[in-house]
Amino acid sequence: MNKEDKPLKKVCIICAKASIEDVYATLVMANGAVMEGIEAKVFFTFFGLDAITKKQMKKLHTSTTGNPGMRMPGGLPFPTLLGTLPGVEAGVSAMMKKQMEDLDIPPVDEFLEMITAGGGEIYACKLAMDMFKLTKEDLSDEVSAVLTIGEFYEKAGGENTQIIFT
Repeated sequence: MNKEDKPLKKVCIICAKASIEDVYATLVMANGAVMEGIEAKVFFTFFGLDAITKKQMKKLHTSTTGNPGMRMPGGLPFPTLLGTLPGVEAGVSAMMKKQMEDLDIPPVDEFLEMITAGGGEIYACKLAMDMFKLTKEDLSDEVSAVLTIGEFYEKAGGENTQIIFT
């Protein structure tokens, strides 16, 4: 770090997708921030709400179609057509969850608890909540509040803040 660089003080992470890889990228970054003493605020919007909705948070899956980074064992590209076959997406998702479990990566609900225990804040998007007809009671207890995007941006202010969109 040169003398002109200033340390990161706050990260505001926006999660808009519900695939395992998008949700876990959000959770890992937020948890890493709080572990480093960086203020972390996480905003779940649109399909990302599944990660904090009690009925959906344990049902996340990996998208097997249209995912250019999807690889088969051995590193070969995953044929998109294969992902359209019944049961393939569920099988790939189960395999990914098993690999994460083997690495001792916590499930979503535990990750949310770790983030908030470390001082991180979890928010839900009011517009998306209204669109999907969800209430605060539908959400994890770790969700601090339901905010408009303007209210979230107010929380994102300050020097040395980064907004990350996953």
